[in-house]
Amino acid sequence: MLRPQDSATRERKRLDGIWSFALDPAGEGRDRRWFAGPLADARDMAVPASFNDIAADPRVRDFFGDVWYQTEVRVPHGWDGRRIVLHFESATHRATVWAGDVEVVSHEGGYTPFEADITAHVHAGDLVRVTLVVNNTLSFQSIPPGVIEETAAGPRQRYWHDFFNYAGIHRSVWLCQTPRVHLTDVTVVTDLDGADGIVEYAVVAGGTAGTRVVLRDQEGRQVAEGNGANGTLTVPNVHRWGPGDGYLYDLEVQLTGEDGTVLDSYHQSVGIRTVKVSGNRFLINGEPFYFTGFGKHEDLAVIGKGHNDAFMVHDFALLKWIGANSFRTSHYPYSEEVLDYADRHGIVIIDETAAVGLNMGLGGGIFGSQGYTTFSPDTVNDATREVHAQAIRELVARDKNHPSVVLWSIANEPESDTEGAEDYFRPLFDLTRELDPSRPVGFVNVMLAPYGKCRVSQFADVLMLNRYYGWYVNTGDLPAAEQAWEEELRGWAGENKPIIITEYGADTYPGLHSIAGEPWTEEYQVAYLDMNHRVFDRIDAVIGEQVWNFADFATTSGIMRVGGNKKGVFTRDRQPKAAAHALRRRWRKGD
Repeated sequence: MLRPQDSATRERKRLDGIWSFALDPAGEGRDRRWFAGPLADARDMAVPASFNDIAADPRVRDFFGDVWYQTEVRVPHGWDGRRIVLHFESATHRATVWAGDVEVVSHEGGYTPFEADITAHVHAGDLVRVTLVVNNTLSFQSIPPGVIEETAAGPRQRYWHDFFNYAGIHRSVWLCQTPRVHLTDVTVVTDLDGADGIVEYAVVAGGTAGTRVVLRDQEGRQVAEGNGANGTLTVPNVHRWGPGDGYLYDLEVQLTGEDGTVLDSYHQSVGIRTVKVSGNRFLINGEPFYFTGFGKHEDLAVIGKGHNDAFMVHDFALLKWIGANSFRTSHYPYSEEVLDYADRHGIVIIDETAAVGLNMGLGGGIFGSQGYTTFSPDTVNDATREVHAQAIRELVARDKNHPSVVLWSIANEPESDTEGAEDYFRPLFDLTRELDPSRPVGFVNVMLAPYGKCRVSQFADVLMLNRYYGWYVNTGDLPAAEQAWEEELRGWAGENKPIIITEYGADTYPGLHSIAGEPWTEEYQVAYLDMNHRVFDRIDAVIGEQVWNFADFATTSGIMRVGGNKKGVFTRDRQPKAAAHALRRRWRKGD
């Protein structure tokens, strides 16, 4: 599947805006054919956005089950004889789509794209009714998992990821056209040979046609060309893509007829760089790279996980201001617009699947007692793993050509100290490497599987650790936390693998101060970060630090989460806490 774009042969029409929206608490809409006409008793809903907070209605905010979206779109008159496609960048967590009265596609997974060829069901000039039923229910066979529990007040959705279960159409929807004979996939893998760049390309097309590729620099000058569906291009004196230098070439792929006529044209941006793990070093273009940055969330007031260009640009400006060079897409794939922006600005990304919450041991004060076994025939099982595998396939298929993506993270904080975890994850690591041999693969380890007990880290190229010494353990006792943290970290350092601290942080209420630097104060957050940094600086194998979190974010309600998670160094509306200035001094100390 290729992302919609405008080219010499392609055209797209964005369907974002105000759609009709209706809850379906009884789950009756499919049987009653709600898709066959205008939605009854519908309210307005913005697309893209999470539906939860927009309606100012608690019944909507906490709703789980089927919700319905509907709009109408006019197929442009000029699209006669073309292949016509409905493309959805995401619908969380699953969706079924109708064009008019015809069901055209269903998709599982809330953060990766899907599309439907509707050529047979529409004509140029037609007004087409587009209807989606989106379902946000989580089960042990979804990624992320959850469960419906019966309570005295009725069924309730329970889940184990520490962020609010926002849902809806979070990203743009497109109506697009392509030629009938068209490109269906483009893959690029880059390398370096001295001063020259190497671009290996592979093209897949629907129909029989010739293939020509042209590579151009940012000034539009042709630097290489080739013929055939597979090939290798050499770029003399290449301008490398690198951290802080988001230089991109443009690869135009053309399908050609026997007479040389261009049947289809698609443009793929290319950043020429290498990524490699060597011992306990992470190398980009052969040079050791040290990650500074954050775990982030797609999370905003009112629109939830809906993509917003203005906040995206502002967030990247804050990353530059503070001196961050990277972030992790915790805990799901972000909008591809975000990856495009990172490509252009040289920001490095750890790209993560939505496999968060695969750990029934994470109980206590955050989620309450679980009462479930993580890996069993009745909970996380073989069916779950296949859904997880498909999520990996779709993530790699979508993001494989982004130079900013340097590392795949296939899960966040799963149970990893049991035989069941080892058996579950081994084939998923194998699959990821088969899909993309060019990037390292890892997962994010949690404190419940410390050094010496984790049975999944053996599969990882890079060790990614989430640790909260001084917050969840040794709370308020930073000297004890520092000693315990360094002791564990030195154990991991003996594995001779690069170590990225992918989470460390302390909840901090903005404006709360104390001379003693007590937990929840801005002073404690700064002292907590300083302690962690002293430990990192003493361990040679640590090659990255990503604070949890970039900004405060919404969570499910609970006594540990008053108004959400407050570990951000920025507030939810992006105002800096004292910790932001402290990090800026550390990360930009050479400026």
